[in-house]
Amino acid sequence: MLTVAARQRQRQTGGLELLQVLGGVAAGPNRPEVMDRPTLERVMTTLERLPFETLDLTGGAPELNPGFRDLVRHARALGLRVLDRCNLTVLAEPGQEDLADFLAAQGCALIASLPCYRADNFDAQRGRGVFDASLTGLRRLNALGYGAPGGGLLLDLIYNPQGSELPPSQTALEADYRRVLLAEHGIRFNRLLTLANLPIGRFGSALLSTGDFHGYLDRLRAAHRMENLAAVMCRELISVDWQGWLYDCDFNQQLGLPLAAHAGRAHLRDLPGLILEGAPIAVADHCYVCTAGQGSSCGGALIGNRSGAA
Repeated sequence: MLTVAARQRQRQTGGLELLQVLGGVAAGPNRPEVMDRPTLERVMTTLERLPFETLDLTGGAPELNPGFRDLVRHARALGLRVLDRCNLTVLAEPGQEDLADFLAAQGCALIASLPCYRADNFDAQRGRGVFDASLTGLRRLNALGYGAPGGGLLLDLIYNPQGSELPPSQTALEADYRRVLLAEHGIRFNRLLTLANLPIGRFGSALLSTGDFHGYLDRLRAAHRMENLAAVMCRELISVDWQGWLYDCDFNQQLGLPLAAHAGRAHLRDLPGLILEGAPIAVADHCYVCTAGQGSSCGGALIGNRSGAA
């Protein structure tokens, strides 16, 4: 299931990354947002022709796209780092029994959502039994070497707040996650990434239903920190959706705000000719999600985490 995104390592220096999202951002097994083979092959060609460093796969469930493994193999053969944003339960899907072995064999770094280390809170968000299924996936990955200290197979976890508060300190929360998951479940991981909630989709609807939508935006504005601007993900990322359209980041993709550095909508086929260094970036009120507090991006908190961002 697929979207794609391209990431510039720094718009100021011109180094490039590619972020690929298989499926739409809200995609799932029963939704139609699936990148087709021609678009996927255009991604492969783009990886060959431009100096990308990283392929970052997300979804939906990117692993369910029929071309997922071909794309991973292609990127690894080109020497790119591959990140897979895995929802863990996909490891137990029919036909995916060898998926964990494939990811390990390809040396993919994994980023998995684990919104809480307690079953009751986790299942309240994701559904009954999803916590246990996620732990089963994590144990499988640990058995292959993922999350081992000093190992080469990286396993990061993602935390989102349940409500309209900002994430707590990433460093402090990571220590809690590490202690509880190891002591109670024998699970290891490399890093915890904390992300603030974007006020769109289900979360946005929940804010509107409680009358807190504008209050949440006000809290984000009040918590804005100028120092976060140097590391916001839109300075390093170009998001490409499942049809090949380009955006400044995956949040803008979700809101349908097109790439600002092009007159009209820009497509993946336009990417080789686009001048992105120093180009404008489309911004709106939702951008305060990334600049509030310790900051928030696809690589977790920004303040104190510059070198560790994905």
